[in-house]
Amino acid sequence: MDPLRSIGAVASSGMHAQGERLKVVAENVANAGSTGTTPGADPYQRKTLAFEELVDRDSGASKVRVAALGRDQAPFGREYDPAHPAADAEGFVKTANVNPLLEMSNMREASRSYEANLNMFEAGRRMRGQVLDLLR
Repeated sequence: MDPLRSIGAVASSGMHAQGERLKVVAENVANAGSTGTTPGADPYQRKTLAFEELVDRDSGASKVRVAALGRDQAPFGREYDPAHPAADAEGFVKTANVNPLLEMSNMREASRSYEANLNMFEAGRRMRGQVLDLLR
């Protein structure tokens, strides 16, 4: 495989993986304030993502992909709200185990990683164009 083409393949795999990460973060943020619907019911459980490295057989380039989508096993929060329909006998409601500050940090990191991969993709495209110009 062309080394300049492998740059694009590596960068696009990184952009795809970070795009998936952004989707998971967005879902977590959207459900951060959720509660159970009935007494004792579990609320939204934070989603997590795991990446894995793949080695392209043709070029030897390392790519990345989403290996697994999981659930955070951290305990749910509890808020005292005896008027809530999902309150237990003690008046507590389970809340999602999503920390918005952590999610915003993940979003920023994923966004910057996506941007870095996009810059690498564009650099590879420019280099490929320069090689073609030299061959003319």
